[in-house]
Amino acid sequence: MNGVNAADTSFIIFATALVMLMTPGLALFYGGMVRRKNVLSTTVHSYTAMVIVSLQWVIVGYTLCFGKDFAGFIGNFQFLGLQGVGFLPNANYAATIPQSVFMLFQLMFAIITPALISGAIAERMKFIAFAVFILLWSILVYDPIAHWVWGYGGWLRNLGALDFAGGNVVHISSGVSALVAAIVIGKRKKLKTITPHNLPMTLLGAAILWFGWFGFNAGSALAVNGIALNAFITTNTSAAAGALAWGICELVVRKKVTSLGIASGIVVGLVSITPGAGFVSPMASILIGGFGGVICYFFVTVVKQKLGYDDALDAFGCHGIGGIWGGIATGIFASKAINSAGANGLIYGNIKLVGIQLIAIVATIAYSAIMTFIILKVLGKFMSLRVTSEEEADGLDVSLHGEEAYGGPNI
Repeated sequence: MNGVNAADTSFIIFATALVMLMTPGLALFYGGMVRRKNVLSTTVHSYTAMVIVSLQWVIVGYTLCFGKDFAGFIGNFQFLGLQGVGFLPNANYAATIPQSVFMLFQLMFAIITPALISGAIAERMKFIAFAVFILLWSILVYDPIAHWVWGYGGWLRNLGALDFAGGNVVHISSGVSALVAAIVIGKRKKLKTITPHNLPMTLLGAAILWFGWFGFNAGSALAVNGIALNAFITTNTSAAAGALAWGICELVVRKKVTSLGIASGIVVGLVSITPGAGFVSPMASILIGGFGGVICYFFVTVVKQKLGYDDALDAFGCHGIGGIWGGIATGIFASKAINSAGANGLIYGNIKLVGIQLIAIVATIAYSAIMTFIILKVLGKFMSLRVTSEEEADGLDVSLHGEEAYGGPNI
């Protein structure tokens, strides 16, 4: 069958479906944390990413990420419109599954990444501006970074940077871009009075994210093997450790463990393990998730308040900081005994890997921040990015979409 392995192919098709489910899970996770008058507008951001990126990916996104390398920076147009992407595998990426399956699996990563950014600008960005921003950001930010890290010939891949399932590509890029977007667009009105309107919805979203993340991380092995199983184990373990660590922080500081804290800790644990899931041991994943929970709790509850930016749903505090820590942790805990295609990290005597990981992290931060700032500033010359004060007061569901999520007073 031309090198195609049926078991591997079936596994990645299933993993693709799991990762697709993460974006609706994110919509629930984010939707429950905003006020009831903005739940539809916040939810539709995630679905908008699914629509726009699905089309962008087929036309040009996939080839920019995984086409033949151009100067280590971007792919060429060999797969434009998915030309030549069919049942035969591409051995540069996955030798035992059809390239079309690999393309679909990668599409789900490309979808959820810009959707994550929406958490920082919730309750105040115009819908059309957000839709155009997603398109431009996907082409100009996501596609190049994905090529650097995962593309054949990408400069970070050639450097030896390890990013198993998207610490740089997904979480750092979106988290840093989210921070820039929050600063450029500005704070919400009456910020101190804002509280989540439906925490059970957020908890359900966190559960769906946890479930889908098994496809996200284990599927990144691109085959049914021991690396996939290890990634499955480390993913679950880190999520639990992140939730426990966040809960302990809350107990120490606030004397109470909150449901939102548990949900946040789960997500932070998942983010933290993403770059190293297929490179580190289960015991290392406890430390990665645990420290991730503590570090991100500090950024969300202390640093954000000190610096005064309005990262509405903590996209930067959870995904940006969690991804940065996860990338560093991979440089510390990676082991060739777990994955021979990886490298030994600091605790196995290879300090060089930490340096390589830091180069990858700094490059991702700098490029994401600069390009996001440019995109928003240029876009702002042609259209309004932010809703009016009246629209914000009325709620974006009614003012932008002409709908209400619930009956009764819209507060």
